[in-house]
Amino acid sequence: MLVLGLMTVLSGQANGAEKQSEASKRININTASVKQLSELPGIGEKIALRIVNFRKQNGKFKRIEELMKVKGIGEKLFVKLKSRITV
Repeated sequence: MLVLGLMTVLSGQANGAEKQSEASKRININTASVKQLSELPGIGEKIALRIVNFRKQNGKFKRIEELMKVKGIGEKLFVKLKSRITV
């Protein structure tokens, strides 16, 4: 019984670490460089530069959905990106 309880606790800690690790792998669209942004799927150097320029002209993104205001980023591309980005 003690072993089962210990395994449950350790399993919970592992899941928490995985979630934290996933979040830390996300790219912050408010601070990322052109190079970092261009590593995202479907984002080349041109769109990455548009993101940085949009950010400079309009201020930080308040929500990740605002990324669709950048020319070249539509709903289909945003769906691919949303699990990989944060603000």
